[in-house]
Amino acid sequence: MVKIKLGVNDCPYCAGKGYFQLLLGGSETCECCGGSGKKPNKE
Repeated sequence: MVKIKLGVNDCPYCAGKGYFQLLLGGSETCECCGGSGKKPNKE
């Protein structure tokens, strides 16, 4: 298990990267933060 330290404003789903690395190759934009890597604001 790999532990990743998140910043206060990092998206918890993609660990602040803005994308997910796919197992079969390639990557996909994080739908939670829209690729920004920032924690989404719940307004």
